[in-house]
Formats: sequence, C-alpha cells, structure tokens
Amino acid sequence: MKIDMNPLEQGDRLMTLQSALVHGRIGRRDFLRMAVAGGAALATAQAWAEELGDAAITQRYNARKLAGAYDYIVVGSGSGGAVVAGRLAAETSASVLVLEAGGTDQLDAVLNPLMWPTNIRSERDWGYSATPSASVNGRSLILPMGKVIGGGSSINVMIWARGHKNDFDFWASETGDDAWNYRNVLEIYKRIEDWQGVQDTSRRGVGGRLFVTDVRDPNPIAPAFLQGCQSVGIPVFADMNGEMMEGQGGAALANVRIKDGMRRNLPSDYLWEVLKKPNITLLTGAVMHRLELSGSTVTGVTFEKDGELHTVQANRRVVLSAGAINTPKILMQSGIGPAAHLKEVGVKVVHDLPGVGQNFQDHILAAGCVWEYETVLPPKNSAAEATFFWKSDSSLDTPDLQPFQIEVPYASEVHGPAFSVPNNSWSIAPGLVRPKSRGQVRLTGADPSAPVVIDGGFLKEEADLKALVHCIDLCREIGNSEALRDFAKREVMPGPLKGDALKDFARNAAGTYFHESCTCKMGRDSMSVVDGSLSVYGIDRLSIADASVMPRVSTGNTMASTVIIGERMADILIG
Repeated sequence: MKIDMNPLEQGDRLMTLQSALVHGRIGRRDFLRMAVAGGAALATAQAWAEELGDAAITQRYNARKLAGAYDYIVVGSGSGGAVVAGRLAAETSASVLVLEAGGTDQLDAVLNPLMWPTNIRSERDWGYSATPSASVNGRSLILPMGKVIGGGSSINVMIWARGHKNDFDFWASETGDDAWNYRNVLEIYKRIEDWQGVQDTSRRGVGGRLFVTDVRDPNPIAPAFLQGCQSVGIPVFADMNGEMMEGQGGAALANVRIKDGMRRNLPSDYLWEVLKKPNITLLTGAVMHRLELSGSTVTGVTFEKDGELHTVQANRRVVLSAGAINTPKILMQSGIGPAAHLKEVGVKVVHDLPGVGQNFQDHILAAGCVWEYETVLPPKNSAAEATFFWKSDSSLDTPDLQPFQIEVPYASEVHGPAFSVPNNSWSIAPGLVRPKSRGQVRLTGADPSAPVVIDGGFLKEEADLKALVHCIDLCREIGNSEALRDFAKREVMPGPLKGDALKDFARNAAGTYFHESCTCKMGRDSMSVVDGSLSVYGIDRLSIADASVMPRVSTGNTMASTVIIGERMADILIG
C-alpha cells in the first residue's frame, strides 16, 4: 500500500528513513518496504539500500577496529576533504582515515534545501564569530562553518559558483604553476560536472559525478529580478557559470546542487559509495589536537573522540582540510606558524611560518534591501534563486559585486527591529566578493580547547565600504524597477538614504557570505604557507586542501572552487 502525502512530507519521510538505515536503526528489508510505501521508486530504493547499508556496516566495523597507522590521514570531510579522501580510496589501494569533528549528514536539516538556515548556530556549526569591530559599528559578525560530514557543503545554500576566469589566472601567477590557470581548471570542471542546463560544450561538462542544475520551477520573483537587472544595464545570461564569468559579469538564475528536492553535499558524490570499501575509515566526533612531528616531518596526528585521546600514524601524508579557521588553528597548535605569536601563547615553535592565520578573507553579504510582498509567495529551491555579478568601478578587471535575490526577509540584528521588517517580505542582499580588507586568525593559548580570536577585517578598507554603498544603491534601483513592481507593496528598507546615513546603514547591515578563506595561502612570497602543489613550506608529508589556500578569495560562493582545490590535491597525490 502506498502512503498518500504531499511532496514535502514525502521528502522528509525518505530523508528520515535514509538516516535510520545509515545509523542501523532499521535493516535493509524494512527500509525497502517503507521507502517504496513512502513514494520512492523500487529501483531508487534498492540503490539507496545497497549504498547506504553497505557503507554503514563497513564504517561501523572500521571505527571499532581503528588501526595504529594509515597511509593517508585527511582532517575534515568538507568540500576539499571529501574530494581528496574519496578519490584516494576509490583510485588507489592506500588506506585512508578521515577525521570529522561533527556527526552525520543524514538529517532533515542537511538534506532538505529549505531547512539550511536551521543549521546555523546549531551543533552542526562550529559557532565562530569575529571580534567586534568599529568598521561594522562595534558588531561581532557570525562566521558559520560546517561541523558535520560534508562541512560547509552540508550547511550552505547549495550554490555552485565556479569563480571568475581571472581568479584562477591570478592563482597561477601567484604560485608560478600553470596547473591553476583558468584553461586547466576549466578542464577539471568539465570532467567532474554533470550539467543539466543549457548545453555549452566548450565550458560545461556532462556525465561527471557532480549533478549541477539551474534552479527549476523558480519563484516568479526570480526571473522578474533578472528583468530588473536588465533594466539597469546588467545583461542576462542563461548560465551563471558559462560565458558570464569570463567577462564583465551579468545576471542569471543560480546553479545549485539540489537533486530530486534534496541537497547534494560533496560526500554524497565522493564518499558514500567508497565507504563500502575496507581501505577507508570515516570517523565522526574526532576533534584534532595536534600534528605529531619528528623534526620537520609529520608522522601522524593526535585527536580526541568520546573523551579519549588517540594518536595515529600517517605513513605517507596528512592532508588538512579543516577550513580557513581550523586549519591554521591546528598548524599553530602544532608549533607551525608565526614564531612570535606562538611564543606569546606558550606554544613551542617547530617551524616559523609567518603567513599561518594571516590574510583572512570573506565575502560581505549585507542584510540588506527589503520589500514587503504585494502577494506572499512561497520560497523555492534554497530560497535564493537569482544573482548577478557586476563591477562597482568600470576600471576593475573582475566583477566585485554579487548580490542575491532572497525570497524571504533578510535583515541584521540592528535593522530588523529598527525597520520593523515584516515576515511577508523579500530581499535583495548586496554582496561584495572582491574585498580589499584583510583579517587574521590567532590562538589564545596552547591548549587545543582554547578559543581562537578572529579579526574579520570587515570593511576596514574605505574602498570596501564605498563599493558596498554603491551596491546598496544598485540593489534599490533594481528592487524598485518596473519589473518587480507587481511583487512589491512597499520598500521596507533602507529607503532613500544618502551620505553618512547610508554608510552607517551599510555598516549595520554588513554580514558575511560564510566564505571564510585565504589563511594559509599558496604562493611564493614570505607570507605563503603552501606552494603550488599544496605542500606546506618547511614541513615534510603535510599538505592543505581547503579554502584556506586561496591567495585571494574566488569571485562568488566558494564551494565549487574548493572542490577544485580538492581535485588538484587528489591529482597530485595519485599522480
């Protein structure tokens, strides 16, 4: 008997069943029966039962039989770590240990695209915040980072933004390694993507492992937003990651990682299938304490799980993929970083590497410009379905602005109460994706449990504030355009502010895109932490494969460009 339920209820039911199977709460036979009754096709249910059931059994065994040594230890299972670990396990016979501080990704809050905001400040978020800063009127901006299998790819908004052509050519110039240039990175994208949108054989791949689509059945406000962009001179493109990101920019519906109404995080395509193999162990709840070294050679790691310390040897290499806050934290806890700072907090210096924790960057996403709906419309996909890339100054070589049209109200803790933002609203969030401001990550003590201090550097450079103010004006012009008039009962905020009042609004509106990056940059200068092959300078058998290695943050949401870093790391290790 098939159970009648609406599509959202059906999706939630199937997510719950998958989680129960992975955790061993139900067997395969019961899973098949209940999944089919819940609306899944038999063939689909059988595939889920085999993949998730085998993986669960193997990983439970491997976790109980933790070995003393592995060929590779990968710290973090996010957009970089999942790629590295999954490819090593699938394409070699090497033994791989993946250490993830968080827990399972088989949860409704992760799998349901519209539930992504519930992950922020939950147990699936490390809960970091920047220190209060005068440049954002004394506010402390939150810095969510995924503490869950899949890392940021499990808690973000699922946007697949490749980055601009100039980003990768800059990375190649900084490292002196042409493997990072756009032409070569484009071949990786074409290899890994299974693009569902308008065909573009010179730029998009079909048949790869990563399902990528433009948003389907969008809220009508999303295409209207594109018309509004066009009315102010921003051209509209069929694909946000094609020709548009090789030139001056433009507007488009978003590329997303949503399939059959469910999030596709990176482990779903790189890890879940290989977790059936005996040569990979994914250990959750494993919090890194330090790298183990013999002289300048990394020999293994020490981590804590369930209150117990474990030291495990790495026969070939440790790859840090813990993110732009935790990766420099782990390095500094292990004595690798700026010598003066390490001595200041009581850490024995193993290797003076001054760039560790420096060069912190994140995109600004301001909250924002808000209109009250004329007739309320339900959000679709991830509730952020249309965007544009544009320049605040025509002399720039790359777009520095990326607002998103958001189908729900989006206001800061200052502006929400001040403007009495109603629930029946929609937003355009001004975005700055080429910030000039820089921050840093520092330790407060030698103990691994001691918190880090994060100076986000947000809007410290006057040029960033100027660009954000320009973006607010541009977003207001679009939101008040004829194309969006049928959707707007009234403009809620900011209204026609000018001069210092608008700057003050921008400082109180500023938040981040949750794209923390650049704290262990690759390059060849004295502040570089890794070389073009992602090996840590001065330390043997240690690499980094996450957004911290970006010398300059990529233009747009950083998940896709971090996958490229993971792919490059895997190519280097596998040869």
